[in-house]
Amino acid sequence: MIDLPPDAGQHMAREIAEAPMVLAASVAQPVALLDLTHLRAVYTIARGSSDAAANILSYEIMRETGLPATSLPPSIFSVGHGVRLTDSAVLVVSQSGASDDLVRSACGAKAAGAKVLALTNAPASPVEAEADTTLRIGAGPELAVPATKSVIGAIAGGMALLSALVPGYAPRAAASARALATLSGRTLPQTRAILAALLRASHVYVIGRDTGFGAAQELALKLKECCALHAEAYSSSEVLHGPLQLVTNPLLILILDTEQPEVQASLDTAEQRFRTAGGTVVRIRPSDAGATGLTPAAAAAALLCLAYPLVLQTALSLGHDPDQPTTLAKVTQTR
Repeated sequence: MIDLPPDAGQHMAREIAEAPMVLAASVAQPVALLDLTHLRAVYTIARGSSDAAANILSYEIMRETGLPATSLPPSIFSVGHGVRLTDSAVLVVSQSGASDDLVRSACGAKAAGAKVLALTNAPASPVEAEADTTLRIGAGPELAVPATKSVIGAIAGGMALLSALVPGYAPRAAASARALATLSGRTLPQTRAILAALLRASHVYVIGRDTGFGAAQELALKLKECCALHAEAYSSSEVLHGPLQLVTNPLLILILDTEQPEVQASLDTAEQRFRTAGGTVVRIRPSDAGATGLTPAAAAAALLCLAYPLVLQTALSLGHDPDQPTTLAKVTQTR
């Protein structure tokens, strides 16, 4: 076991604790909207944890607006020649607002005819300079390399956008923020069992559906970044198409349940199949910690607020300082 300094993980712990309040403030931000009535599609561009947040928002945008919403890879603009984006909005999500490929993407999307919205945690960032309008993540300084509160703030920023676009969404978003605030200081009743399972695990599947799939992508990434655990995210609709076979190896399956009625059958089937095959299965719901009445995006954020402390504790128990993973940096420059 590696001897860790006494302050290992202190930044991440503090930032996890701040996340519910970040969501409440970001959801309530005023949004200066452009005329988006002509839109035919919404695209998100992001990387890493920001891309997981963008995936969560894509599902919420489609449900609330009826517009197709999906992710575009930044490489379309940074190494390719772009695509036509007339009558589209492009939401560029970037904690730092400084990654070169995302700056290129914002510039390229605007040149291709899109209205560009920047969702960043860094005022006056290069991404913001290329955008038509800006939404604030509003997380403040984030000192741990792995993003936590800025991911929650990005989800909330997208919820603020939807509150401006869809008047009926605004009261539901506000109610969700109040409900999520009650999670401060709360833990899952199954925390001890989950930690024990994570410490035994060599491989982890994180499964969700709809916005829960975006949360699964983020949690799988955090298990890799902070704990050096092999973790993969799957939609419950896809995981039975091949990956189920790997349950023959020691495998932990974490199911992130947003408690949407329409996803229950899919999650139930995945849970039953993995249990029958001999996997260790744990299902997590916001209501396990008392949070109810959430929009699907807020439910995904709640699941992350409950899961992040598990990642932190697992990392420390395995001898890793999650504030400073050995091979990672806060801002990643890619093309």
